[in-house]
Amino acid sequence: MNAPDRFELFLLGDGETKVSMEQDTRQPNAAIFTFNKEDHTLGNLLRATLIHNEHVIFSAYKVPHPLFPKFELRIQTDEETTPKEALLAACQSLIGDLQMLSQKLTREWELNKIARDTS
Repeated sequence: MNAPDRFELFLLGDGETKVSMEQDTRQPNAAIFTFNKEDHTLGNLLRATLIHNEHVIFSAYKVPHPLFPKFELRIQTDEETTPKEALLAACQSLIGDLQMLSQKLTREWELNKIARDTS
């Protein structure tokens, strides 16, 4: 088959980095982050989280080609923070949200299991 092996869609190869940053010279306080071996799932989560940051002026992502697992995230911020700081804050916020979701799901699973065992 011509399709790549499935592990090539998420495992980084030798010399590959997960995220790279390039300053966007067309706008002040703007940068383009390229995420390798990721897709719309993470791109849209980061974009949506960044929009809630009061210092972020613009946030958008694009997938350059649908056959290659990477996306580019463009962030523009005001003078108060840098795009990198905004991205790190968004990642920390997402981690907290996902931990809370995991706790709630675990709690509901345990309560459901108790309810099934007692009936």
